[in-house]
Amino acid sequence: MTINAIEALGLSKVYDLGAGRGLGAYIANMTGRRTRTNDDQVKALDDVSFSIAPGEAVGIIGSNGAGKSTLLKILSRVTAPSAGRGLIRGRVGSILEVGTGFHPELTGRENVFLNGAILGLRHHEVQQRLDSIVAFAGLARFLDTPVKRYSSGMYVRLAFAVAAHLDPDIMIVDEVLAVGDIGFQKQCIQRMDDETKSQGRTILFVSHNLDAIRALCSRALLFERGRLTMDGPTSSVIASYLSAQNTRIDLRAAALPNRQNRTAGRARFTEMAMTNTDGEEKWSFPAGDTIALRFTYEVLQDIPSVGILLSLISPSDGAVVSTVKERLTPNPVSRGKQGECTILLHSEGLRAGSFAISALLGDDDLAIIDDIIDSNVSMPFLEIETEERDMHRRRGYFDLNYRISGTIQ
Repeated sequence: MTINAIEALGLSKVYDLGAGRGLGAYIANMTGRRTRTNDDQVKALDDVSFSIAPGEAVGIIGSNGAGKSTLLKILSRVTAPSAGRGLIRGRVGSILEVGTGFHPELTGRENVFLNGAILGLRHHEVQQRLDSIVAFAGLARFLDTPVKRYSSGMYVRLAFAVAAHLDPDIMIVDEVLAVGDIGFQKQCIQRMDDETKSQGRTILFVSHNLDAIRALCSRALLFERGRLTMDGPTSSVIASYLSAQNTRIDLRAAALPNRQNRTAGRARFTEMAMTNTDGEEKWSFPAGDTIALRFTYEVLQDIPSVGILLSLISPSDGAVVSTVKERLTPNPVSRGKQGECTILLHSEGLRAGSFAISALLGDDDLAIIDDIIDSNVSMPFLEIETEERDMHRRRGYFDLNYRISGTIQ
């Protein structure tokens, strides 16, 4: 009988909300003037159970706030569950929030030995692995610098190198890898894949990069509002996740301060929707389908013209697959006007997989950018389906067949 590497048995985690934590609330509680209710709490995890066999690579997907990171913190013993148990059998290497497990006043070298000691390795065992760790992280020049002076990317490089080279039985990796550059992310995915296949490492991997989940994991868990809603083959779980996504995004309030700091702000996107030619809202399209991307925008200041630049980006390596650049209005547009444009993309030539959508709004030659839809505002994904993955995957730029139309009033 196989003994599981990881087991979650009815895991729940309840957090108190900010309400009721201030001085006034404390006094009210002490004097009996305020009674705490369930509205003051949120269930980050709600009765979650699953098991993972040794040597399995399992991906965890779900929207922000679904409970993914909370689960990893419980399994890594960073926080305790409110109910249930999380069982880990073997030595664990975890990469969670940036800086977790490092002492900021210690150097990179000292933190490597500290982490080794925590994992139960002797000094000479860590020393034997030190050169490999430093080479993988690419931080030889900064090894004797206190890690408080590291950038977030440097933190992640060292953290992953330590976790991967100190012979853990289980690797638990959060979305923190997204902090690293594209080349390092690919290096980490390849390393985890090699560790699973050659060393029988168990991998639990949280990511919004669906291509990375596909490449590494044969099984995936889908979380929604703290509950485990699906457990099965990666392709099926990803398809279910995408089909449930809201394909109409209200962008008026999304990360607005950040947008204002990065752009001119004379106009802004207000909504984005993705449909097929029948008007059915969806993220996932069979190869060969026509995809309709509809954007609405509003003009906040007089602007000499309006243009749009749409890019499709491969999340796995950051490559721009294709772009569409068009003038929407040839003439000046006055403040208060509302506009709409629809871009019909013909998906032949697009490989199977997911693509991040980026859009810029500005004047007709886009010399001045007024608004941006990207990972700092929203991260819409376009998913192309095929029965079998194309072995000759397209990379880089190629021309898309498209048509664009628009109105302003």
